[in-house]
Amino acid sequence: MKRRSPRLLLAAYALALVALGFVHHPGLLAGLLGLALLLTGRERWALLKKSLAAILIFNLSVSLGYLLLQAWQGRSSGTYLLIMNLRVLLMVFLGFWLVRRVNLLQALAPWPTATLILALTLGQIETCRRLLADFRLAFMSRHPEPAGLRARVRHGASQVITVLDKSLAASTEASQALRSRGAFDA
Repeated sequence: MKRRSPRLLLAAYALALVALGFVHHPGLLAGLLGLALLLTGRERWALLKKSLAAILIFNLSVSLGYLLLQAWQGRSSGTYLLIMNLRVLLMVFLGFWLVRRVNLLQALAPWPTATLILALTLGQIETCRRLLADFRLAFMSRHPEPAGLRARVRHGASQVITVLDKSLAASTEASQALRSRGAFDA
């Protein structure tokens, strides 16, 4: 199979996101999701699982809020929820597919500012990934046997606090560095 241009795939992805915003039929969205699954190949189930995990908490909270609002107003329409959840799942699935297939730095190479922002983002992601791996290893070394709920909750809370502190410090540092180099001057 001929290798596609990273910029072409990125443009097709952006166009697909916009186009999906205009699709308001759950059957069509389900069909497009099925087509995306079919065309993805062997990694389809791993990407679907990753996509579902990524959107689960957000979509669940939005869906429950919408259902509560509908119940309070005395209306019920599950069609909108189905459309919204299918659309988000398809968009996230396509995003994960794109990230696996396309070198985003190469795709954004013609735009230096976008490349800089992506490089900063990738640096932040890698910092958080390493930090979470260190936390996981530390937790495993302190709890050779399965830990109780209380220990896991305390560990999770300390992870969240540390990641937020680290992210805030890194973003402040990056912002100051960019400002000192005139990046925000209009």
